[in-house]
Amino acid sequence: MRAGFIGRPNRFVVLCGLGGKTVEAYLPNPGRLWELLLPGRLLYLVKNPPGSGKSIPYTALAVEREGRPILLHTHLANDVAASLLAAGRLPGFEQDRVIRREAAAGSSRYDFLLARGGRDFFLEVKSCTLFDGRIAMFPDAVTQRGRKHLEQLAVHARQGTPGGVVFLVHSPQADTFMPDFHTDFTFSRTLLDVKDDLLVKAVGVEWGEDLSLGPRIRNLDIPWGLIEREARDEGAYLLVLEMARSRRVDVGGLGGIAFRKGYYVYAGSARTALEKRLERHLRRRKRFHWHIDFLRDAADTCTALPVRASEDLEHDLAESLGKLAEWSIPRFGASDCRCATHLFGFNTNPTRDPKFIEMLLRFRIRRLESSL
Repeated sequence: MRAGFIGRPNRFVVLCGLGGKTVEAYLPNPGRLWELLLPGRLLYLVKNPPGSGKSIPYTALAVEREGRPILLHTHLANDVAASLLAAGRLPGFEQDRVIRREAAAGSSRYDFLLARGGRDFFLEVKSCTLFDGRIAMFPDAVTQRGRKHLEQLAVHARQGTPGGVVFLVHSPQADTFMPDFHTDFTFSRTLLDVKDDLLVKAVGVEWGEDLSLGPRIRNLDIPWGLIEREARDEGAYLLVLEMARSRRVDVGGLGGIAFRKGYYVYAGSARTALEKRLERHLRRRKRFHWHIDFLRDAADTCTALPVRASEDLEHDLAESLGKLAEWSIPRFGASDCRCATHLFGFNTNPTRDPKFIEMLLRFRIRRLESSL
């Protein structure tokens, strides 16, 4: 059955409109899913049977994007990988045989233990739902567990038991895969560090309206040189700040500014040490230096959205934000450039706005297509 997405009260529960009522559904996916879980998007639900042990009546299996279902259920993604392995259809693993699933080794547990060329082989599968145009990325949220899997797989490989990771990409258009260095810089650098020790593959799949697996299984390109160039501790960033009530804030040289209730998005950049810059912005206790420091202290929440890049995108981001915003604060954060401002106001949370998400994807992902 299909239901319209309404909200996500926590990582594993979504609210949906079904038959004129609001119902809860279990969401077996801890990712951010911002580009998928937008208001009104259709979710594919299944009713949880009696005795399932779930207090929530439904489970979300997939979400519709651009007229096609995208699998959300991470456990089902492993079942898909198992089916492809059994049929000899997983690119790069056609001759391998599954010995067992959920194979323990040391302090880690991997999705599969394979027989590969007469040797044991550990395989981890990651479900990838983040994509725009030709490029897919993983992860869409920080994954310490995923990083640990890469590190431990590499240790086993150096000790004599080879291993690998497959990123299962749920997009019919993507032909290229990259780690999401914007969202999880540490995971991305770890993948670069271990790529010569492990077999790293990205495989594209697609789904029918009945959630049947499509016949086209594709091997995706991984442009390691481009990843190395872009996955660096530098680039631009957006800060999304919430003001739960209107208030006047003293902003250094700009003086007192009346900030109305709503959300504000600030565009900045750091040519070096971007991670430390963002950590500083997120802290409240610090010596104030930039205009944004004063607003951060007054804001109720602050979310950092890095856009790592080898080119300067700060002013392009500001220009794009200006086309989406409902108001702006003149001269804020723009004392060293020709921009009118680098701070823009929104009545509602922009991360729930399809146009804002499209802009973010364009700068983070689609922009890179010209370098392929």
